[in-house]
Order: sequence, then C-alpha cells, then structure tokens
Amino acid sequence: MTTNEISKLLGDSKAKDLLEFNNPKISKDRIHVPQPNFINDVWRDSNRSNQVLRSIKDLYANGRLKDTGYVSFLPVDQGIEHSASASFAPNPDYFDPENIVKLAIEAECNGVASTFGVLANVSRKYAHKIPFIVKINHNELLSYPNTFNQIMFGKIKDAWNMGAVAVGATIYFGSEQSERQIVEIAEAFEYAHQLGMATVLWTYLRNPNFKVDGKDYHVSTDLTGQANHIGVTIQADIIKQKLPENNGGFNAVNFSKTHPKVYSELTSDHPIDLCRYQVANCYMGRVGLINSGGASGGDSDKADAVATAIINKRAGGMGLILGRKAFQKPLAEGVDIINSVQDVYLNKDITIA
Repeated sequence: MTTNEISKLLGDSKAKDLLEFNNPKISKDRIHVPQPNFINDVWRDSNRSNQVLRSIKDLYANGRLKDTGYVSFLPVDQGIEHSASASFAPNPDYFDPENIVKLAIEAECNGVASTFGVLANVSRKYAHKIPFIVKINHNELLSYPNTFNQIMFGKIKDAWNMGAVAVGATIYFGSEQSERQIVEIAEAFEYAHQLGMATVLWTYLRNPNFKVDGKDYHVSTDLTGQANHIGVTIQADIIKQKLPENNGGFNAVNFSKTHPKVYSELTSDHPIDLCRYQVANCYMGRVGLINSGGASGGDSDKADAVATAIINKRAGGMGLILGRKAFQKPLAEGVDIINSVQDVYLNKDITIA
C-alpha cells in the first residue's frame, strides 16, 4: 500500500492530519525509536539473559516486518475474554485453533498470541513455524455477575514445554483485584525470564469510576501511560495498550497524582502526541509499545487499522496487535487488513514525528 493509496483510504483531510504532523510536544530525539539494531542498541545492557534476548529477537525476526524493529501480532484470546459466541459467530472457522495459526502465517505476522488450549492443540505442527505467545490469564465472562478479574489459566512451564517464545498477560489496573494481579504477573514474568521466554503485558484499565460525566477515561493518555509505567516496572518486554483517545483522566477522576506540565508541555490533543506520551511512559521507548486494533466496526475496519498504525508508528511505537478486525472476516480480507497495517511500518515515507 503506497502513501497515495493510504491517503485515498483515509481521506485527504485525515491523512494530512496524521502524515504531516511534525511538532510533537516530546521530540523524537528524546525517545528510543524502533530500528533493526534495537536489541543490540537498547536491550543489550539490560538484565535480560541471552536466552531472553534471543526470544525477543525471534519475535522481531519473523514475517513481513522481519528485522525492521517493528512487529505485527495476531491476538486471539477473545474466545475467553469476550465469549466464543461473540468472537467467532461472525466467522465460525475460527472455533478451530488451526485456522487461527494459519491466519497468522498467511498474513506473515511476527507471532500469534492465544490461549493455552488453542496453542497447545496445534503446538507440534506450528510452534517451530511461527513464534507462539501464550496468554496465561483471562477475564472469563461466564461467572455471574461479571467481575473485572484476570485469573491464571495455566503454568509458565506448560507454555515453555509447548515451545512458546513468549508469554502474555493482562493486568486490570485500577480494578479491585489489580494489586493481586500485579504481584501474580510480576512473579510469572520473573519465572518466564528464568526459562528464557519474553514477556508481553496487556496494560488495561478497569474501574467504573474512570467514566466521568459521560467521558471514558479508560483511554486517557495520562492514566494509560501510568499503567504502562507500572508494566515496564515489572519487566514486561513489550507493552500492549489501547490507543489513547483523550487526556486528563487523573484530574477528572480526582485521585492519585499528576502534574500540570503533563497537559501543557508533554501532550496536546493530537492523537500522535497522546500516543507519544504512552511511549514516554515505556521508559522513553526502551520497552516497545504496541497498540491494539480494537473491535470490528465493519466497513471502516481497514481504514481504522491503518490510521491506528500510522499513529503508533509516528509516535514511536513498535507495532500493532490486531485480532477481531481480521479474524471475524473471510481469510483473504483478514490477511489484506493485516498486510495493510504492515505496509505502514514498511513505508519509508511514513516517518517518526
């Protein structure tokens, strides 16, 4: 997909807003930008073992984005997180775990992230063909009433035994169970590192009080940025976060601490600036930020995914992790959407703001 094709897809006004923005509040020379030598230049001096560095490299060294410093992951844990009915009824082929992995391979993703059951079911056939990221905890929706609680679904050693390159986990920051989840996942990540696996953390917010006067601050850059900052503190190697849509969450919910300079000197209302602040909270990009693709919206999915990729890349992020926009469609259409996202990261005209 060329820059002209991207502009046509997004519309001239939106394309211009995203592609020509070049005055970020936090300048690009202050962040660590994804690039082919990212592991050697950034991770080399960390406490990560040789085995962990190799696992991180395995995630970077697969698919269409191989050795660019960027990644494209297919995540399919929604059968638990959102129910199998809601997730797979639009395309029942994906009740079959093999089709999940086939989509990731066909779309030339860097890796596939899914549940213990999905990846274990096909591990002997595919673990050596595409990097596995085993999601170790979930919020299941069958218990009533529903709660915001991520619980463990298996053991780290089981993920290692099936040949996984990495483990992934979610913490619901701000929820009643968040403190337990932080401790639990910090210990799990420590063990995963001992076994030589990389770690990916979904740093999501969950608290009904984060919605104020009809505005949802679960996607505010200041609150999500702090979740990212806690995530890198417990030594996640990659942070997954929703793309920010607003700011001022700390002030709106009136708790914790912030600083006026966050809103006057470090951020603006532009989506690239909002995402840049998320990158800043990942140790100025030392830990890569991937943004989620979000729910399927129908005909606008391709344009929405491409716009998200542009924002993430130009902000200094490391890639996109896109699921429902792809697997809820016929295979060819899903592959096309994922490839279009990858095209953004391969396009040399789309630069860091």
